[in-house]
Amino acid sequence: MPNLSTLDQERLARPDSQTPNDPQATTPVPSEESFGDILTQYEQSHSHKPDAREKGLDGTVISVTADSVFIDIGYKIEGIVPLAEFVNAGETVKRGDKLPVTIKGRGPEGYYELSRIKVDRPKDWSGLEKAFADKAGIAGTVTAAIKGGLSVDVGVRAFMPASRSGAKDAAEMEKLIGQEIRCRIIKLDVADEDVVVDRRVVLEEEERATKEKRYSEVAEGEIVHGAVRSLTDFGAFVDIGGVDGLLHVADISWTRVNKPGDVLKVGDAVEAKVLKVDAAKKRISLGMKQLQPHPWDLASEKYKVGERVTGTVTRVADFGAFVEVEKGVEGLIHLSEMSWSKKARRASDVVKPGEQVEVVILGVNQADRRISLGLKQALGDPWADAAQKYPVGSVVEGPVAKVEKFGAFIQIAEGVDGMVHISDISADKRINHPQEVLKPGQVVKAQVLEIDAGKRRIRLGMKQLVPTSLDEYIAEHKEGDVVTGRMTDVSSGRAKVELGEGVHAICRLTADAPQREEERQEPKVNLSSLTSMLEAKWKGGEGGGSKPEKARAGQVRSFRIAKLDAAAKKIEVELV
Repeated sequence: MPNLSTLDQERLARPDSQTPNDPQATTPVPSEESFGDILTQYEQSHSHKPDAREKGLDGTVISVTADSVFIDIGYKIEGIVPLAEFVNAGETVKRGDKLPVTIKGRGPEGYYELSRIKVDRPKDWSGLEKAFADKAGIAGTVTAAIKGGLSVDVGVRAFMPASRSGAKDAAEMEKLIGQEIRCRIIKLDVADEDVVVDRRVVLEEEERATKEKRYSEVAEGEIVHGAVRSLTDFGAFVDIGGVDGLLHVADISWTRVNKPGDVLKVGDAVEAKVLKVDAAKKRISLGMKQLQPHPWDLASEKYKVGERVTGTVTRVADFGAFVEVEKGVEGLIHLSEMSWSKKARRASDVVKPGEQVEVVILGVNQADRRISLGLKQALGDPWADAAQKYPVGSVVEGPVAKVEKFGAFIQIAEGVDGMVHISDISADKRINHPQEVLKPGQVVKAQVLEIDAGKRRIRLGMKQLVPTSLDEYIAEHKEGDVVTGRMTDVSSGRAKVELGEGVHAICRLTADAPQREEERQEPKVNLSSLTSMLEAKWKGGEGGGSKPEKARAGQVRSFRIAKLDAAAKKIEVELV
């Protein structure tokens, strides 16, 4: 209730009384007149009568409630502004704040309804003509929805086409009824009192002005908050307060993101860093991953050469495969590090995207953010124990991997190949090219003749597995047997002894069996008589005389087998 003097209160309390010192107050107040009517009459006669279109008032906030802001505008009755207007504008308000306002009218509770729109409401037709000529914005109140648009009170009745309302649909237009808006006169006919206004053009200009201001306010490196407005294959557009910033797909996360829709959706609230501002082109680049520590910062400390790690294959190229060992950290398995067998021609022959693999760290380049990985190293080097698994003399089996002019390569294990020289393929016939006998994929057996694990080389022989007269002789005899043979060469304390066709042995001569130089010379021997002589003395093991003769070439003697080595195909004998 407004402040009333004691005399006024008494008059209002006694309707039949008259106000002293008022010569015109001679007519008693009718008894049927209500107290509300009397109060209204009092306010009309005692209070200031503001023009509803008055502008330029300065108000002071006196209180803020859950839904309203009460403002002292210098009148007996306070003004009121919905708190939502401040909230929607992103503003805060508190007691004591000074605000410029205009009066729209009186509310049902008696308070003045205030507006914060800072534009004029024309008072007459001349004001409308001036606003039309200046293309100035004016204030108006939407009063009703009519055919084709809305009716707007701008001091006179004006028409606003639906297409110029700025509303997206009919439902949004309905919400404008009763609201005070900013608009511009786009048609004025004083004679016909025809006025057409446009709200959309004002909104577009305000949006452009807001964007211009926002582009000048946003700085590179600033942290901003916004909402995802739309998604594309290459990124997401984020509203950061009147302007859109582009969050490129590569800047969403340190991990690989195939498309923004995999991690974001329209309406999501995001926090991002401003990476670049191009005010001239109206472009702002944003990044979310830049607010997170880079996974590579500690990569050199976390990953050591020789360590085993497990990762996921993310991409496969002809030259290798990329493996994610942790979020945001990828390493490369080069094609050469995928298999010991060297059969893989493409990385896709060995691994597939999405496959989990165990790899070994081969190298870490922190500066270039590269990690070299090895797949074959995690499987173990097959050459590490090759010397123990394939000793000289052992027999191996495997397919022919490759045929060359000089020989053939046999795969005896995954990653371990041995080479059979052309001279070691067959003992029966002369071979001009290995392909005359061997074909790729053919499974064969061979004997290990030589191995060098350090150089990753194994020499194999196939002909060595074909039984010979020497093999048969060794199989038929044992150490200690006494046999007969012919010495074919005697020199330097040892003699070469022929025990049979293709069977030779070594005999070490003792010091008591010297021979002169002329005795070492091999006499001419009748080969036809050698066979009959051997047949006569072979099994008897006797040298043919009671007195030992000096060892000389061509001499037939009895020998005792001292050593038989089947693997090395060697026989050692001694004189009896």
